[in-house]
Amino acid sequence: MEKKIKNITNQIVKRYKPEKVFLFGSFATGRAKKNSDVDLLVIKKTKERFTKRLLQVSGLVNSPMGTDILVYTPKEWKSALKEENYFVREIAQTGKLLYDRENKK
Repeated sequence: MEKKIKNITNQIVKRYKPEKVFLFGSFATGRAKKNSDVDLLVIKKTKERFTKRLLQVSGLVNSPMGTDILVYTPKEWKSALKEENYFVREIAQTGKLLYDRENKK
């Protein structure tokens, strides 16, 4: 499973050029089941509208696993953290950073 998640992440990094990619949800917390989907949060500087970003990045991933991918700009991410958005705070606390362009992770 880990190999498949790494493959999905690599596709996003190669084709979408994000700043960061986080894994969240059941795979990040170790509660994934056989049919669980992969939840990813991508941070990328872009002027595209939210829904267009989702369509763009989802169209780049070729995987037999189900994926749920969200795309936030760095500004949206920081703002949501400041506002103590529960969903974003949960990702920041329990999610796993899979890729960070600055740290070449």
